[in-house]
This record gives sequence, structure tokens and C-alpha cells, in this order.
Amino acid sequence: MDKNKKGIEFLQQGKFEEAIKFFTEAIEENPNDAVAYINFGNVLVAVKEIDRAKKFFEKAIEIDKGASAAYYCLGNLYYEQEQYEQAVKQFEQAENTGLHTNDVYFMIGMSFVQLGSVKLAIPYLQRSVELNEDDIEARFQYALVLAQSEIYEEAIKQFELVVKREPEHADAYYNLGVAYLGYYENQEKAEEFFHKAIEIQPDHILSGYGLKMIEKLKEANE
Repeated sequence: MDKNKKGIEFLQQGKFEEAIKFFTEAIEENPNDAVAYINFGNVLVAVKEIDRAKKFFEKAIEIDKGASAAYYCLGNLYYEQEQYEQAVKQFEQAENTGLHTNDVYFMIGMSFVQLGSVKLAIPYLQRSVELNEDDIEARFQYALVLAQSEIYEEAIKQFELVVKREPEHADAYYNLGVAYLGYYENQEKAEEFFHKAIEIQPDHILSGYGLKMIEKLKEANE
């Protein structure tokens, strides 16, 4: 019996005690199996024992310096604890040791966003979208950092792709409204987008502010 595989099945079912039993046995039978430590760490994350989980991920790395999944898991822990510089280091180590998924690039990008370095985030979020074109959240975040970096035409293109793939994405409509108002100075189109955001989400406060701003602009031009 593959005890790691069995433990993962129980973990996915939310049966944490059973998962711990199998991962413990896997470690006892093979103390140099980095995968078992990573799996055990993931159970501990699930039950909110974060400090213990860190130790298991660190042990996995001690056993195998190329354990990219352990670096990724550590990165997630640091991100959740708002230690974004540490998170970036761990995610980059995950990438350097062979993890080239859209998730790892997304998390590096989002760590840079949290650090206020939106321009550094751009290539990572772009790569994330390239690797998984159906990841709406990654595309939306990519569009945001483009807009924040004043790369408006590409940002608009990305927001438009978001609403095409997810027609109920109120925040994307709001940001389209902002972009059309600020970059194209197209009040009519911006108003349309703000209304669409409110239609989807009636309490979308920012879109309400956007409509009020357009009203003031209209009054000023009368």
C-alpha cells in the first residue's frame, strides 16, 4: 500500500486524523522521504497548526534541496502571514527547483503586488495567464497591474477578456469604466460599464462613485 497516496485521499476528504496516521507511518518507514514530510505539513496547514507545518516543510527541504513543492508550501504560509518578502524567496526557490506552474508565477506576482512593486509583478502575472488562459483571477490581477503601471490599452484588452469569459465579473466592469473614463475620456462608455457593474452587484460602491463623477463632469460642461 502506498501510504502517501492513501493519506492524500483522506486529506482530500477532510479526514485529517486518518491522513496523519498514514503520513506518520510513511515517515517512520522511510525517514528520508521528503514527500511524506510535505504531505504531513499540508495536513497541519489544514488544521491551522502553521508553526508545526513550517517545520515539516523545512525538514523536507533539508532532506531534498530540490523539493520544489516544499518551497511552494512555505511560500504560501509566509504569504498568508503577510511576510511577502519571505514568500517571494520561497516561491522563487520553487521555480528555480523546477516548479513552473501558473500558480507559482501567480503567487510571485501577487507577493510583489502586496509589496507595492506592481511593475515587478507584471511579467509573473503575464506568465501565469500564458500557462493557464482560463485562470480568470490571474488575468484580472494581470489587468490591474497593467492599469496601475499606466499600460492602459493592454489593461483594457485584458479586462475585456475577463468579462468575456466571466460576464458577471463586476470588478472588471468597474475597472473598464475607470479606464475608458481616464484614458479614452469616453464618458458614455464608462457610464455603461459602471451601470453594468451595479447591475451585477447593486452595492458596488466604487461604481456608484464613478457614476457620480460622470454626473459632475456633465454638469461642469453644461
